[in-house]
Amino acid sequence: MPYLNDAGLAAMGFRSLGTNVRISDKASIHDAGRISIGDNTRIDDFCVLSGTITLGRNVFVGVFCNLAGGHAGITVCDFATMSYATHLVAQSDDYSGATMTGQTIPVELKHETFGPIHIGRHAILGTNTIVLPGVTIPDGVAAGARTLFTNSVEEWSVYVGSPARRLKARSQELLVLEQRYLAGESS
Repeated sequence: MPYLNDAGLAAMGFRSLGTNVRISDKASIHDAGRISIGDNTRIDDFCVLSGTITLGRNVFVGVFCNLAGGHAGITVCDFATMSYATHLVAQSDDYSGATMTGQTIPVELKHETFGPIHIGRHAILGTNTIVLPGVTIPDGVAAGARTLFTNSVEEWSVYVGSPARRLKARSQELLVLEQRYLAGESS
């Protein structure tokens, strides 16, 4: 997969950009001046990032992901993974029919919900997971494919379903491996 080179990344005008950042030349980045990306982060093909977004170090954003930060913003902490086609949406239209919807409609004719999204360290969101406005996914959460988060959840837990339901606790053994990695003990 071809990635943008350092000059191409620098020219995009990110708010901040770490080292060893890899972004596919097929990804779409909007409002780069509102996006911060940490060291060793990778964004794959056909991803769309827009609005206020902060990605920590060693974050993976898989193919077809949509991170729509809007004004409320999205924060994704270190070592988090968004599997293929994950959607983080920090703002949403009112679908009740009481107002109009869509990006082509003037704001005074719409009612949108805004809420920051926070994805904790070592969270892994399975394929087609959706996170709605105002939701916090704390450290260590693992979500099965097609999980829908409409509310914040408990740390170090495994979730599945639509809406998300807690399946079981998640092991924290990977924290030992994180320390080895940060100490430079792995290649």
